[in-house]
Amino acid sequence: MGKISVFNSVSLDGYFTGENGDLSWAHARGGDDPEWNDFIAGNASGGGILLLGRKTYEMMKAYWPTPQAKRDAPEVAAGMNRMKKVVVSRTLDDPDWSNSEVVKGDLAEEVRKLKASADGDITILGSGSIVAQLAAEGLIDDYQVIVNPVVIGKGRSLFEGVEEPPNLKLKATRAFGNGNVLLSYEAES
Repeated sequence: MGKISVFNSVSLDGYFTGENGDLSWAHARGGDDPEWNDFIAGNASGGGILLLGRKTYEMMKAYWPTPQAKRDAPEVAAGMNRMKKVVVSRTLDDPDWSNSEVVKGDLAEEVRKLKASADGDITILGSGSIVAQLAAEGLIDDYQVIVNPVVIGKGRSLFEGVEEPPNLKLKATRAFGNGNVLLSYEAES
């Protein structure tokens, strides 16, 4: 059985995306921090399955298979292109990024099936509406949140619409030279 983890960045004022889906703030820091770059490359070289919403999938598909991504971050690009990707979408029919498939049924039911059949971990990147829905169903095991030292003023909360937030236990923290801080939480039943 697979474990479901969330890996997302949030601004210091608590938003995972800015107005109109802007994510430029999340990538403004880091490039000159070798420890951060090694951490990101290590995460991408893992294995398992990526669980993505359509918007996140399309954004990532537009970058990671490109020659530019291979030049900018070769290890991350290789991992992203190699990993299995499951896209939750009612509108996408034919994913054209390597190792991708679409699920269209009831989200919680589809994720329960995926979790039961997975050999490795399942990681949700971005995809805030999926995070909120699965958190409400108690299907997320771990949350890895990168707090970026940036204030964006407006945006969307990662747990937007969740009426009963999950109980979380802090497992670890890690500060990086670029000012980003990793907070790792385990969901308690």
